[in-house]
Amino acid sequence: MKFSYQIRSTIKHLTGKRISTSSLQFRLTLELMVLSILGLSSVAFWAGWQRSHNLVVAHKKTLEYIGLRFPEQVELYSEMGSLETGLTRSVHQASTGGIMVWVKRNDGILLVNSPAMDMQSSKITKMVSLTEVPAEPTFIHLNDRYLVICSTTLIIKNQLVGTVYFSQDITDEQQELNDGIRSLIVVSILIILVLIIAIANRIRHALLPLEQMSQVASTLSADNLKAAKLELQQAPDEILGLAQTFNEMLFRLSASWEQQRQFVGNVSHELRTPLTVVAGYLQSLLRRSNNLSNHQQQALEIAVGETDRTIRMLEDLLDLARADSGNLHFRLNPVILNTLVAEVVAMSQQVSDRQITLESPDGDIVALADQDRLQQVLINLLDNAIKYSAPEQPVDLILEKTEQQVTIHVRDRGIGISLLHQNRIFERFYRVDESMNRSRDGTGLGLAIAKSLIEGMNGRITLRSKPGEGSIFTLTLPIWKP
Repeated sequence: MKFSYQIRSTIKHLTGKRISTSSLQFRLTLELMVLSILGLSSVAFWAGWQRSHNLVVAHKKTLEYIGLRFPEQVELYSEMGSLETGLTRSVHQASTGGIMVWVKRNDGILLVNSPAMDMQSSKITKMVSLTEVPAEPTFIHLNDRYLVICSTTLIIKNQLVGTVYFSQDITDEQQELNDGIRSLIVVSILIILVLIIAIANRIRHALLPLEQMSQVASTLSADNLKAAKLELQQAPDEILGLAQTFNEMLFRLSASWEQQRQFVGNVSHELRTPLTVVAGYLQSLLRRSNNLSNHQQQALEIAVGETDRTIRMLEDLLDLARADSGNLHFRLNPVILNTLVAEVVAMSQQVSDRQITLESPDGDIVALADQDRLQQVLINLLDNAIKYSAPEQPVDLILEKTEQQVTIHVRDRGIGISLLHQNRIFERFYRVDESMNRSRDGTGLGLAIAKSLIEGMNGRITLRSKPGEGSIFTLTLPIWKP
């Protein structure tokens, strides 16, 4: 877990963003790092073991050679003098290169030892007191010293003299070897850190085309489908093939969306005329309904209302189709918002018989907008605010001005909109609560049209809302500069 956290921290430092443990980039980096660490650790372990093995084997062979020659030398020197002289001269000759030799009788009495051996030293005393020493050279750790030691039975002229012991102190070589192994470990750790950075950076660059595809896909909308295209300069063939397929999919979606727009516009246009004729005949029949029963007259009124509602929906669809195709033209002129907003408030109060408060600064506020389209948007927003708030709750319309833009806030204290629905509230036919909206007049296109109209005037519309506390729709328009 700690290693995984370090990998994520490294990737976050390189990419500048948090990486999930389930992401492809994290998994590839982690797997390659585990393989790299295992490989480097195996090489370091093998190199350390090989050097230690070679060191010990070399000293073992030296002791084996001296041990084989030692009885011959003792016998040779004994012929020139006594056995004691032969032992002494042979021990002195063998005691070279840090090798220590001592000879014991079978009863444990020390007969002779190397001149360099300080018998007052506790370490030497402990080494000499060893009773079980293998015949084969063996590597041992005695106190803080590293030794290669062996023993052999000494027989001269078929007479058992005792046991001869050979020992070579390889502490310095072993410490040097340990230092080398530690250095190898440090170098391996540094290489692993460099590999983490290099691998994470390489994988990030390799996956960059996929990230670009994700960014393009996240910004797709019906408005930019036609212009959206993924362009990759340097990428593997597999990703280039995926990018080409992605672009072909965008082209098909754009063509399909364009056909849908044309279909909606054509159907709306074709249906509006006959429905207008039907509505005219129904209204004429309703005016001459003296000989109709109450039930028949009620049914006729419902038919007139539904026909008018369908005609309004078709007109809204036509407006959206024109906006989508770029055929919805705007007459952008200086508009005195103080006057326009006051007229809209008075009109809404008269129709709804509701309290609407207007907050406006002193002095004229002039915006660059289409007066008729802006009036349509304000009426729509005020109508929604009145519908979705209690009769005793006022609706506020607030006008503000800055150096670069003007803002109009439409605030209610109604049911509000949850955060889940706020991102989709401007979609066509989207309803927050289907059961709640079916009982009210409307086509479900009002906010979508308002968004298209405001954006067509180089402005924007935003929403802030909280369930149970109400909503605030904010219109932002460029200020008019003569």
